[in-house]
Amino acid sequence: MSERELRIGRTEAMFRNVNELIAEGARRFESRESDFVCECADAGCAERVRVTLEEYEYVRADGTRFLVVPGHEDTRIERVVARPHRRLAVIEKFNAIVARVVHQLNPRTRPT
Repeated sequence: MSERELRIGRTEAMFRNVNELIAEGARRFESRESDFVCECADAGCAERVRVTLEEYEYVRADGTRFLVVPGHEDTRIERVVARPHRRLAVIEKFNAIVARVVHQLNPRTRPT
């Protein structure tokens, strides 16, 4: 397992965890959409993307899918599976190591 692949998986999982908290807050306040952080592999990325909670749940339905700002895709480890609008790209991990890491760190599938 390469250190680079582990780092990418952990970084993206961290952003996903932040977005889970954002989604929880949006649901509590009965919002239909919110500004989520880009879940790309760049640990220094601070870009936001406005997404409906319905779109967010579509992304979260698969533990290897993430939401990113278009252009933040890393075609060496992931592919774009949807572009619901200009401001959002939904990517899916195809790199086996990265996919395994993000699955293991998925808060929706980890035992509580």
